[in-house]
Amino acid sequence: MADPLLTLAGVHTHIGQYHILQGVDLVLPRGGMTVLLGRNGAGKTTTLRTVMGLWKPSRGTVTFDGRPIGGWPTPDIAQAGIAYVPETMAVFADLTVAENMILAARSGPIDTARLDWIFSLFPALKKFWQFPAGVLSGGQKQMLAIARAIAEPRTLLLIDEPTKGIAPAIIEAMIMAFAELKRETTILLVEQNFRFAASLGDHVAVMDDGRIVHRGAMADLARNEALQQRLLGLSLDTHQ
Repeated sequence: MADPLLTLAGVHTHIGQYHILQGVDLVLPRGGMTVLLGRNGAGKTTTLRTVMGLWKPSRGTVTFDGRPIGGWPTPDIAQAGIAYVPETMAVFADLTVAENMILAARSGPIDTARLDWIFSLFPALKKFWQFPAGVLSGGQKQMLAIARAIAEPRTLLLIDEPTKGIAPAIIEAMIMAFAELKRETTILLVEQNFRFAASLGDHVAVMDDGRIVHRGAMADLARNEALQQRLLGLSLDTHQ
């Protein structure tokens, strides 16, 4: 792959006594969405947190945009152009939606045109602009968390399970928003909802036991039910 945006080569990550990532090799192309799939406990969230510097790799290299960032402090990684949306919907519940967005814009006031673009992705945020974030639904809080991550242009977005616990109607709205968002920035998405992942992903990597065990085009995996069953334990009646 010519000039990849992100490369993990032989990455090992320990959390206390636990050896979670056991030699992860992952190459992320520039543009579009790469989906990271795998059963619970495979190491997907740890991979995102290692890229973001929240966990330090014990071995191996993490290279972003040509620079080795493994071991960098998280604020420096964010400054380099990576944003992380954890599955915990990291918003300030006592602050208004507007105040949440103001805090996310580190370089100054959010550009008006960019804010209008964010509102086009997530119209509910405009409706609840002056409301405390704590009154939003789970899906709306997830939209706010993503909006905070893109308050300023980012080169790479790491997003962890955005549809977890979200109502189906909100998921449909998020599919449309993500389809637009991936035109602007590269996305590495961890997701359990296979239908959501398959409808948006351009590339896919599958993890098992702390390693990448499959990589390829998302469309190829989406067509291959036998491979889905082998890698993910999926069957037709479990697709969401």
